[in-house]
Amino acid sequence: MRTDDFDYTLPEELIAQAPAEPRDSCRLLVLNRKGSDATDAVALEHGGTVEHRIFRDIIDYIEPGDLLVINKTRVMPARLMGRKAETGGVVETLLLKRREDVDPLGHVWECLVKPGKRLKPGAKIEYRAGGAHAPESAPVVLTAEVTDYVEDSRGGRLVRFEPQGTDPATGESRTLDEAIHAAGHVPLPPYITDYEGDPEKYQTVYAMPEEHSAAAPTAGLHFTPELMQRIEDKGAHFAAVELEVGIDTFRLVEEDDPTQHVMHTERYHVPAEVVDAVHATKAAGHRVIAVGTTAVRSLESAFDADAPVAPKPVTARYFENRADGADTLGCGDITVHENATTQLYLMPGSTYHVVDALITNFHVPRSTLMMLVSALASRDQVMDAYEQAVKARYRFFSFGDAMLIE
Repeated sequence: MRTDDFDYTLPEELIAQAPAEPRDSCRLLVLNRKGSDATDAVALEHGGTVEHRIFRDIIDYIEPGDLLVINKTRVMPARLMGRKAETGGVVETLLLKRREDVDPLGHVWECLVKPGKRLKPGAKIEYRAGGAHAPESAPVVLTAEVTDYVEDSRGGRLVRFEPQGTDPATGESRTLDEAIHAAGHVPLPPYITDYEGDPEKYQTVYAMPEEHSAAAPTAGLHFTPELMQRIEDKGAHFAAVELEVGIDTFRLVEEDDPTQHVMHTERYHVPAEVVDAVHATKAAGHRVIAVGTTAVRSLESAFDADAPVAPKPVTARYFENRADGADTLGCGDITVHENATTQLYLMPGSTYHVVDALITNFHVPRSTLMMLVSALASRDQVMDAYEQAVKARYRFFSFGDAMLIE
């Protein structure tokens, strides 16, 4: 297995630059791993079939009793444009995660910075109210000092931030979060170059109030409250985990051997109510459907191979009787994980324990996400499906169309 095995050619004009309106009007490619007898199903070269639908049609593929697991994380205004205090040079800073292990007060963040080579420890940066388009007359609301490099991260830095001035609305000193909101913007991926619409379109309709992520769980962008209600009316259920999307969203696999790629840690939370819902769903013979790769990583990271086995062993559809499965070993189960961290890296050959089906977007070539979906379906099926999507002129990446792997 080589990283090149997960590469494909994508015409630039197929990279979506704006979301579908309404959200659930985007297209949906349905990949059935075992094949479908639907009249409009197209057989793939390496097995399975694809169908071309609209996202709101996903309700036709959801059965009563199914459990859809969403990632409720909200994107921070994590993109900060500032200037070096000494030279006035423009600096872009992307907040990735707080480093309470370095500063319990939460003022030190792990960041990506540009230009990386010029920002060494000791560099000082000023950020003005209004962010990227702030005039020189705007007040400085936030200052920062680069304190260290981040190991194994090109452009990664530890940065200590300090709020400046007072909040005009209250007259009180700004908190750090208030200063970040005054200076920051919701960060769109670098391949979205000209979107000037509502930044709330880069948030899911079910996002929690608190902001923890550097990027959106984009598979969830296609859901509307009305569609979610129709799914619940059909007898399916929703449950929410949280994974704080971090640095690996912005990194491709640069090594020729993908097993040599190092995943950075991301914080996640799988509460007791999700574990109970998974147990009830599996016991009743229904499916756990992950909404997005971040929901996959949360659920599969929460599978503890040493936990006592459930009365009905928790296994994923089409992954039964695996050597490392709970049904084979007689141990292993999904367990509560609050405020945990994961470096889970799924690729072909990995065993899915919890997730039976996946709603996702179309992913960047040579990314860990291409490998994750190729572990659920086969690599050949995924590449065949992507070829069909390119031919059919689907819209790709964060604001693009959706895919259901069932």
